[in-house]
Amino acid sequence: MYRLIAIQTTSDLIPGLNPNWEHMAQCDGLPLLDPQLLKRHAPDAHWVLLQDQCIAGHCSLWWREVPPDPRAALGLIGHYNVRDGEAAQILLDHACEQLAQQGCAIAIAPMDGNTWRPYRLLSQRGSEPSFFLEPDNPDQWCGQFRAAGFTPLANYSSALNPHLVADPMQLDPRLSAVSDRLYHAGIRVRSLLNPQLFESELKRIHQLALISFRCNFLYTPISQAEFIAQYSQIQPYVAPELVLLAEHHGQLVGFLFAIPDLLQVKRGEPINTIIIKTVAVLPGRIYAGLGNLLVAQVQAIAHQRGYTRAIHALMHSANHSTNLSQRYAQTIRGYTLYEKRIKEKTLS
Repeated sequence: MYRLIAIQTTSDLIPGLNPNWEHMAQCDGLPLLDPQLLKRHAPDAHWVLLQDQCIAGHCSLWWREVPPDPRAALGLIGHYNVRDGEAAQILLDHACEQLAQQGCAIAIAPMDGNTWRPYRLLSQRGSEPSFFLEPDNPDQWCGQFRAAGFTPLANYSSALNPHLVADPMQLDPRLSAVSDRLYHAGIRVRSLLNPQLFESELKRIHQLALISFRCNFLYTPISQAEFIAQYSQIQPYVAPELVLLAEHHGQLVGFLFAIPDLLQVKRGEPINTIIIKTVAVLPGRIYAGLGNLLVAQVQAIAHQRGYTRAIHALMHSANHSTNLSQRYAQTIRGYTLYEKRIKEKTLS
């Protein structure tokens, strides 16, 4: 027998404070969501699905602070985890019903509140092993969303450049002209020279990202505090030479963040791969081509440091970054974000 429990506060997720979880130790069920994650992400609702006192699934819902959409009011389903397909059907049906009661007409999933946090599902695994900071999920989750009436809303991909070279401009002669034009305009590119100034650099990068990404699909802004907290978590793994900052008369106008693939160590392999995670450039004709140049430069730096491969991670299929990546790399992975049109009243 299934039972749905609404979580009202973070203390409701602490087994010693909630009698609903008294049988958790005797059950082969899922873990509860981390209470601190619930606090940081502040969903409008969180639901736990029990089956015979065992946790069969859980998800969070957002409907207040969500991306604007000209089609209809959106609701988000995130923090998704289920034990099997039957639990998925019950949980997703309930989530859509709850969002419909709040006036939402379209449910988007999975998304943990916004696109700065985990969202989308790995839908085409390919043959390459997982890379550092890559999202992962059971393969059956995509089928669970489709069975619940969800359809693909957006597609994303990661691509691999298996042969880094000393001078990527040889592969694309146009980059030489771009480099000369940007240099004569006074734009200079440097690495993250001083890790001790990491937080102050992040504050500048945050302001750049808010402007650079504001036209991105399903964009909502993020607070400086959360942005810094996200990047601070991975600061111990940052290679400063793989973080590039482009400045124009002292103003930050471009940013590229890459990181070594540390999962290779866990597989007993030498680290020969970097992951290009984020590229951001201010809009404006003067900065045209700067993103391409940053990618070329970080790959040249990586080659000089002994890396032989680069992964261009998690690109939206319609973004310019995908076109850029196609000059160097081949797709190795696919990801999907789903949507479902729901009624504006309780679903029957």
